[in-house]
Amino acid sequence: MRRKFDLNNSTAGVNDVTPDSQLPTPTTEGVALRSAIAEEQAFLDLATARRDSLTDRLQAELSSEALDALEQARQRMLRQQHDELVRAGEGLVFGRLDGLDGTVRHVGRVGLREDAEGSEPLLVDWRAPAARPFYTATAVDPQGQARRRHIRTTGSTVVGVDDEPLDGSTTAELVGEGALLAALDQRRTGHMSTAISTLQREQDDIVRAEATGPLIVQGGPGTGKTVVALHRVAYLLFTHRKMAEQAVLVLGPSPRFLQYIAQVLPALGETAVVSATCDTLLADVHVGRDESRLVAEIKGRALWQPTLESYVASLLPRARELKLRWEGEFYLIPAATVAQALASAVQGRPYHRARAAFAEQLHHLLADVVAEQREALINEMEEGFEDILARVDRSMGHDHHSTRTSTGSDIDGLLSEEETEHLRGRIAENATIARFIEAWWPTLDPATLLGDLLTDPTVLARFAPQLSPEEITAVAAEPAPWAASDIPLLDALADLLGEVDAPQPPGEFVADRARRQRGWVYGHVVVDEAQELTEMQWHMVLRRCPSRSITAVGDIDQAEAAHRHASWAEAVRAVLGDRWTAAELTICYRTPREVMDLTGPVLKAAGSRNAPPRAVRSSGVAPWELTITPAELASAAVDAVRQLQQRWHGGTVGVIAPADRIAELLAVLNEVPVLTATQSKGLEWDATLLIDPQGIAAEPRGWNGLYVALTRCTQELGQLILTR
Repeated sequence: MRRKFDLNNSTAGVNDVTPDSQLPTPTTEGVALRSAIAEEQAFLDLATARRDSLTDRLQAELSSEALDALEQARQRMLRQQHDELVRAGEGLVFGRLDGLDGTVRHVGRVGLREDAEGSEPLLVDWRAPAARPFYTATAVDPQGQARRRHIRTTGSTVVGVDDEPLDGSTTAELVGEGALLAALDQRRTGHMSTAISTLQREQDDIVRAEATGPLIVQGGPGTGKTVVALHRVAYLLFTHRKMAEQAVLVLGPSPRFLQYIAQVLPALGETAVVSATCDTLLADVHVGRDESRLVAEIKGRALWQPTLESYVASLLPRARELKLRWEGEFYLIPAATVAQALASAVQGRPYHRARAAFAEQLHHLLADVVAEQREALINEMEEGFEDILARVDRSMGHDHHSTRTSTGSDIDGLLSEEETEHLRGRIAENATIARFIEAWWPTLDPATLLGDLLTDPTVLARFAPQLSPEEITAVAAEPAPWAASDIPLLDALADLLGEVDAPQPPGEFVADRARRQRGWVYGHVVVDEAQELTEMQWHMVLRRCPSRSITAVGDIDQAEAAHRHASWAEAVRAVLGDRWTAAELTICYRTPREVMDLTGPVLKAAGSRNAPPRAVRSSGVAPWELTITPAELASAAVDAVRQLQQRWHGGTVGVIAPADRIAELLAVLNEVPVLTATQSKGLEWDATLLIDPQGIAAEPRGWNGLYVALTRCTQELGQLILTR
């Protein structure tokens, strides 16, 4: 029989502490409860004291001045350790494993050791291999464990324990069910929290999967896709330390979503992370307008990658004889020599780096031609002078033949190696030569270049013959400000052109440097709501992680983007081919069963090929509907939100509506988020008020949007149905 120890003797949140006077009566279970809590409190006190001692020691070391680069690097490492320990103050210890051999291991947010060298860990880091049974051991596969204990704390106080024997005496489907359900029943705060104490086995399998190539995780609403992705980042940075030297990129669907998840990774002790959306990856480019779904779909196609490659290739100079002026004289570089230098420079290099490589070769070629012509001129002069000397010698009988042992332009007319190198340096610094190269192989701006391409139907037809005349007309008619679909095209062009100069960006931390440099290569990339990425956006991802160490999570049934993919294979084939691994999350933890029961007809209407995730919890609150007229919308929405806020005091309420209703609702609802279905992706609230579900379903790909909107709540769903 499973034994549960809980100060509240209920599924209340971990932040609810019951006074001692309300503890269970002194029965056998009550005595066991007090004993377990006292035991874990003693351990938490010990671990906290050790953490504080280490924090103080690190702070003392950080107070000394770093006098050289080595010491500065060491202090950066110590600072990271110090900050990680500080952040681990809340929820320092959350689990315990009792082995069949009698060993006891406590699991927590960080690893802690005693001072004694070679001592066993006092606290095992949740990411360490030794902690994995805490998430994966079952009665069928106990992995050497007799019992798993979840420990709930508030600050420095243990408020509950949840024991789970692994001897087959329980049949619970979930790991630490009591702790999990208590966490799910907590009020939402508007920010995502960590789930290191309640990760389930299928989630942990993905968190710890090898990072050898693209891993695409399909998960319906409430399955913990985002939680899994972020905890995977923390695990990978802990396990693969070199990855932290390159940083990890987290791509989310919106700035609001990134704000929602912003606290998770720092809370897990990770700072080598850059967060962005596809629209903000180019720091100096901003989206200035919306666009039609038609044009967004056209510009998202993979065909633009070879189109832009051909376009840039057409701008490279063609080999011809070059006539260069140096110190008042003209020198010719033969066309064949230029062609050879061009081929060598262009191979494997972007446009501007190829130009730099060619310029360096041209400096050498010109120096060689200058030296050769100078030598030829000296030789002509010497031949004439030798004839005169020979005639004089014959008349005087003198012998002027001697062996030359010195070289140099002043001795024999030949440039020494040092003189040749000096000549090359002078040529490289010469403004006239630089202007010649710039005129023949000009510096190009990706924004100007893309604008020229997209607004010229003739050029578009030449380089993108796959587009129909109607599609070319639609693209060329777009106004000047950049739209979201232009960002991947700009990124592709910037990559094909390369930097004119690529200085190292300043910044003490790797994330700061990565954030400032467009061409930064990341150690790993996480993509949330990946079903929304176009093929060209997938190219953006691959450019930032050529190793293909990618984790993409999403729900193909929640796709609202203009492209129409019904499966992950269709969504990624054009860019990833078949070189990716699939994983799936099948259990819905967040959205209550009462709400998930509504999604079947919606998924069917959306043309889904997937089974919805299986909800494992009930909120006990039935979804409700209220039919109103459009004229009653404002007052009905205000009343409904007020009632929801009262019922879920201390939690959050969100409102989702069709795009054409947002302005009207924002005018009367200023205390809650009012979003479209697309904007609500990845977010959650205790209660959701869904406005005009029929209106959402009527939007482009609206059934997918309605599926998203229905599944944002953790407790209660209300719907205002508009009469038509």
